[in-house]
Amino acid sequence: MQRDALLDAARSLLSEGGTEALTFPALAERTGLARSSVYEYFRSRAAVVEELCTVDFPVWAAEVEDAMAAVADPEAKIEAYVRSQLALVGDRRHRAVVAISSGELDAGAREKIRAAHGGLVAMVVEALGALGHAEPRLSALLLQGVVDAAVRRIELGAAEDPGTIAAAAVAMALRGVRG
Repeated sequence: MQRDALLDAARSLLSEGGTEALTFPALAERTGLARSSVYEYFRSRAAVVEELCTVDFPVWAAEVEDAMAAVADPEAKIEAYVRSQLALVGDRRHRAVVAISSGELDAGAREKIRAAHGGLVAMVVEALGALGHAEPRLSALLLQGVVDAAVRRIELGAAEDPGTIAAAAVAMALRGVRG
């Protein structure tokens, strides 16, 4: 229960203040534990990040996968891939992953994030192949770049409505720069 409380506190800190806010004194304060007790659960900030990726990313990926499975044709799958990720932007788990991704992390934590994103990208490769892309894996990576840019735009509190950003990202994914 204490580990879960620490992870929940870490999510809150990351979503509120980014990686700089994730400190052991702040975790201790949020959970009511002594600072030394936090070290009993996690050896470092990077260990907290790795645990969050291990716990949260599969849940997030499952939501994207479920959205894609609910539709049949490749274009609808690509749209579901984009929209489901953008719909998660307001979720604390997602905000924590975004904050984590933008921070300075050790090699182990970065590798966990890369592996998790690789699994997410793999979900859309088949749909892109079905649309005739000669390099569906490359196309999937570039598509994820569009999604990541839209996520950052929403996270920044851009002037555009999140729905407008999502629609533009879907249009970019399905029709490129032609509009």
